[in-house]
Amino acid sequence: MAKYRFEQIAINSKEKKKPAEEDRFTYIGLEHLDTGSLNVTRFGSDVAPIGEKLVMRKGDVLFGKRRAYQKKVAIAPFDGIFSAHGMVLRPQEKVVDRKFFPLFISSDYFLDAAIKISVGSLSPTINWRDLKDLEFELPDLDTQKELAEVLWAINDTIESYKKLISVTDELVKSQFIEMIEPYSQYSTKAGTIMYGMRNGLSPSRAGEHYAKTLTLSAVTQGVFDENAWKDGYFADCPPNDKRICATDFYICRGNGNKTLVGAGVYSLEDRFDLVFPDTVIAARINEQKIRLPYLYMAWKMQAVRNQIEENAKTTNGTYKINQSVIANVELVVPPLPVQDEFVAFVQQSDKSKFAVLNCLKRNLLLILQKTEDVHSLINQSAKKYFCKSCHRENHNG
Repeated sequence: MAKYRFEQIAINSKEKKKPAEEDRFTYIGLEHLDTGSLNVTRFGSDVAPIGEKLVMRKGDVLFGKRRAYQKKVAIAPFDGIFSAHGMVLRPQEKVVDRKFFPLFISSDYFLDAAIKISVGSLSPTINWRDLKDLEFELPDLDTQKELAEVLWAINDTIESYKKLISVTDELVKSQFIEMIEPYSQYSTKAGTIMYGMRNGLSPSRAGEHYAKTLTLSAVTQGVFDENAWKDGYFADCPPNDKRICATDFYICRGNGNKTLVGAGVYSLEDRFDLVFPDTVIAARINEQKIRLPYLYMAWKMQAVRNQIEENAKTTNGTYKINQSVIANVELVVPPLPVQDEFVAFVQQSDKSKFAVLNCLKRNLLLILQKTEDVHSLINQSAKKYFCKSCHRENHNG
C-alpha cells in the first residue's frame, strides 16, 4: 500500500459565512453528530447561530476537530453550514475513492492518529497544520472501491438493526413511565440514595504511574463505553476508588454541550484497569433503596434533566455541575419490589436485543463470506469493523 500525507488524501474546505436567519434551518453543530454513526438525524437551531460557520455541501464529510476523542464523523445530508469547531473534508479523488473516503475518516486508524495530535487540556482540538502532515497508508483505488462496497453493506445492515434495537429501548422507556406514574409521591433527593461521591483524576504530564483513563465520551454516549479511553500518567498510583466499579454510578460533571452535563451511566462489570477522569463524578448507591438499572433510567427522565440543566453553571463555554447539585436532584424512587419488576423487564428486553444482535452477526458473516475472492485486506478490514460494531451494540444491550 502507498503512503500519503493527509493533505494528499483530503481537502480541508475553509469556506465560511456569517449565518443569516434562514441558515438556522440547515445548521449542523457537533451536538448533532452521534459517535459511531455517519448519519445525521438532528439539525437546526432555534435562532441563527452566532459567528462565522463553515459552508458545507451535500456529501461532504463533517469531522469534529474539537474534543476529537468523541470520534464524531458524519456525511452532510444537505447544503448548509457546519460548526467552526469542525472541519469540512472532501476527498482528493486521485488517491482516494469518494465512497471509501468517509469510511476512512471514521475509522479508528485515522481517528486514533488524529486524536494524538490534539492540543489543549479543557477542549483538546486538532489543528490542520498538524493534521495535514500526518501520513496514512491507503490501498489502490480498485481495492478501495471493493472495500467500500463491503463496508457500506455492513454499515447499512448495522443501521437497520439499530432501528430495531431503538424500538426495544422505546418500549422500555414507555414501560418505565407507566410503572412509576402511581409512585410520584415517592420523590426523594439523590443524596439519600447515593453516597461516597468523588471526582475522578486529572492526568499529570510529569506522572510516572500509567493507567488507562476514560474519555468523557465513555459516559456521555448514553451507555458506558470501556473502549473510550486514552493513555494517562499520574503522580501517584490511582487508588481503587478512582477506578471503574460495577456498583458505582458515573455522572458527567462538565461538558460544552448542556444536554450532556449530568449524563449518567454504570458499568456492567468491574474494570479496575480503567481510571475515570476529573470531568466525571462517581457515586456509590444504597442498594437497600435503589437498583442501578432503575437509577440509570430514572436519571434520563426529563424531570431530572430539567433540574440538572437549570443548575448547570457555564464558564468559558463549558457547563458544569458539582456534587451538591447532584445530591439535591429529586427523582421518583418507588419500593424495591417495583424496581425489581422493572429490572426483570429490562433483562427480558435485553434478551430480545441479544436475539437481534445474533441475527445481525449472521447476516454480516454472510456478507463477509461473499467477499472471499476479494483482496485479503477487504476481509481483514471488514471483519475488524464488524467485530467492533457488534461489541458496541452488544454492550449497549
